[in-house]
Amino acid sequence: MEDTNRATNGVAAFAWQEFTELTFDDFKHRALDENLSRNEKIGFPDSYRDGFEDAIVGNILVHLPAMLRRNKVVLDLGCGCGPIAEWLIGVAERNGHTLLLSDSEEMLALLPESRAALKMPGFFPESMAQFEGYLEKVDAVIAYSVLQHVALKHSLYAFLDSALSLLAPGGTLLIGDIPNSSKRERLFASEAGRIYHRQFTGTITDPPRAPLTLKPNTLDDGALFGILQRYRNAGFETYLLPQPDSLPMWNRREDIVITRW
Repeated sequence: MEDTNRATNGVAAFAWQEFTELTFDDFKHRALDENLSRNEKIGFPDSYRDGFEDAIVGNILVHLPAMLRRNKVVLDLGCGCGPIAEWLIGVAERNGHTLLLSDSEEMLALLPESRAALKMPGFFPESMAQFEGYLEKVDAVIAYSVLQHVALKHSLYAFLDSALSLLAPGGTLLIGDIPNSSKRERLFASEAGRIYHRQFTGTITDPPRAPLTLKPNTLDDGALFGILQRYRNAGFETYLLPQPDSLPMWNRREDIVITRW
């Protein structure tokens, strides 16, 4: 039964792809929509987050062990208003961290107030002036399921360059839950992907094959490997990592970890 559930979860985002096309302004409007759940406000159906919070938290902690230490500076870019953001606030309170929460005013207003958390409204890096006091002082930066939305209208490198300018020596940036269109296409071109698709849809049809064309504003192998190479050339260590199969979209998404010496 567990394997069947994982197979179904692995295909679920197939019908939810439009949520990768939401912009910063779209999320501001969603934050104000009282008909949406907290998960839907941040771009996920409840079935993609309910019950997966512990697995997501575990994945974050594997990459950002500083979260488990004391008195660190932590930044969450595009934090949203869901349970993961509230978990971060709790961790900051327990471990004496300074937690910087970056998102729209509308989204931040949905999060509880905390002496450990500083809300930094605005689109990053346009809001960079607020972070001048934190240049080279942040121990852990999280951008979880965010990069695909930045890519729609903004420069990925402006976003990442600014985030990395905040890293303290020994600090780490986690770019988590990145939808990789190349990985997705490889999955659905395989027999395993066809089985996943049939189990999810309850049909005997095969998933549609995407044509080999340039797909504007999408993240693929080329974009992700380009990020790895750019920041290695700048003196950082970079890693492209698979997600554990306990996560809902593990077979089409990947994580990037960038560390400063």
